[in-house]
Amino acid sequence: MTKNAQSKQGIENPTSADIRCYTSQTAANVATVPAGSTIHYISTQQINHPGPTQYYLAKVPAGSSAKTFDGSGAVWFKIATAKPTIDKNKQLVWPAQNTYETVNATIPSNTPDGEYLLRVEQIALHMAMQANKAQFYIACSQIQITGGGNGTPGPLVALPGAYKSNDPGILVNINAMQPDAYQPPGPAVWSG
Repeated sequence: MTKNAQSKQGIENPTSADIRCYTSQTAANVATVPAGSTIHYISTQQINHPGPTQYYLAKVPAGSSAKTFDGSGAVWFKIATAKPTIDKNKQLVWPAQNTYETVNATIPSNTPDGEYLLRVEQIALHMAMQANKAQFYIACSQIQITGGGNGTPGPLVALPGAYKSNDPGILVNINAMQPDAYQPPGPAVWSG
């Protein structure tokens, strides 16, 4: 597993290669995960800042290994996005905020078997009203999906490449918007 390896600071530049998975880290193991499984990450730090949680997968190319694949190219597809809900006071309530674990996601049951990089991000939006102030907290795992199907995941995007600093879900003042107006950045979710 890899995580914000350089520091506990979030990544503020969504066009940096660090937005992907940290290539300076190597994987100790590849975990087996059956298609259709529910997953989540447990953090060593509390998720303090408001913002969405998103999960991506990247299929490891034939002839490569999840232990060494760096996730470059248009290989990533989104499998889950946890957006805010609205409470009785019409305020945004962000999933996983003030907890130590991310929200659950499901590996789509129609995901083809094989090795993948599994990436989770929590985008902290408390300073996002300024360019390059949204903070991306990222972790990746190397997994082998079994018992899957013959789906065609997509749309496929590159990381970096899928996000721009001025995307509406990245450059946003969450305190000055309609509570139900927030749209996370990136491609549509592939649910299989």
